Order: sequence, then C-alpha cells, then structure tokens
Amino acid sequence: MAIQIAALAILAAFYGVYLGKMLAQRRRGIRTDQMARGNKRGRLFWTELLLKGTTYAVALAEAACALADWNSAPTWLRWLGLGLAAAGVGVFAASAYTMRDSWRAGIPREGETELVTAGIYRFSRNPAFLGFDLTYLGLLLAFWNPLLLALSCLAAVLLHLQILQEEAFLPAAFGPAYARYRSRVCRYLGRRRPR
Repeated sequence: MAIQIAALAILAAFYGVYLGKMLAQRRRGIRTDQMARGNKRGRLFWTELLLKGTTYAVALAEAACALADWNSAPTWLRWLGLGLAAAGVGVFAASAYTMRDSWRAGIPREGETELVTAGIYRFSRNPAFLGFDLTYLGLLLAFWNPLLLALSCLAAVLLHLQILQEEAFLPAAFGPAYARYRSRVCRYLGRRRPR
C-alpha cells in the first residue's frame, strides 16, 4: 500500500507541475499547449498528435496501475523505480520553473519565447523531456507490466522524435546563440568540453 500511495503522490506532483504551469501561463495570456495546433503539417503534426495522445494514455495507465497495484517487480525494484520517478518530477519541475514564460508543449507557432540556457538548462538541452523519461521509467519499474512497458516505450520514442523536431526548428528561431549552446550542452544530460 505504501508503494501505491507514493506512486500516486508522484503522479499528482508531476501532473500538478504540468497543469499548474499551463494554468499560470494561461492567466498571463500565454498558450502553453501548442501540440499539433496551428498550421503544422506532415511529420511534425503527426509526431505531436501521437505524442499528445500517448502521454494521456501513459498517465491513465500509470494511475490505473498504481490504484490496482498491477506489477510483477520485486519490492526493492519498485522502490528504486519510485526514487527514479521522484527524481524525474524534480528535473521536470526545475525545467518548468527555469523556462519561466518561454515554456511550451510543442513547437511554438505563436508568441515569442527566449532561448533559456541557465539553471538546469546548463546541464541538459531538454530537461523537461528528461523529466518525462525518468518519471515514466521509474513508474514502469514500480509497476512492471506489459501494458505500461509498451506505452512507456512508445512515449519515450515519441518524446525523442519531438526533440529531433525541435532541434530542427531552434536554429532558425535563435540563430548562432542556439548553435553555441548546442555545442556546449548535451541533448539529454552533460556538458561538452570546449574544443
């Protein structure tokens, strides 16, 4: 029962950060959710649409697995998974906080944003995505089952494809500043040494 309660608290914290950030930005007239919206076409549209649907499905599956305690993992692995998921929430929260009003879900087609390179973004170009991945992996370990495995793997692939889409967009949006940033900071985690 303690594992279930901890997992539900982690889920509430993770999605609370996400929804809280969206609502705070909405009050300031900022449209945060830009997934598959606007005049997007082709691969970008489909990647964002599938990612949006998959993240909703993962959230529902995680909550259902936590409530039903559907798992086949040993207790130690479940607690390890919850620790990893909690770390993911921390990474995600730090990324949302550091981005301030530049945070968006999806490639923005409206509203100006700025290139954020401070805080957690000094160590990861994509800490929000890293937070999603850590949370998904952690909850998968805590509630190991075929459904959650399939959905979490699909979400991880789609999150990576979204990163690749954003990396194609960012040079045009931020020019040489993004190129310098990209040369210093790794996609997921770490810094590069100057050459």
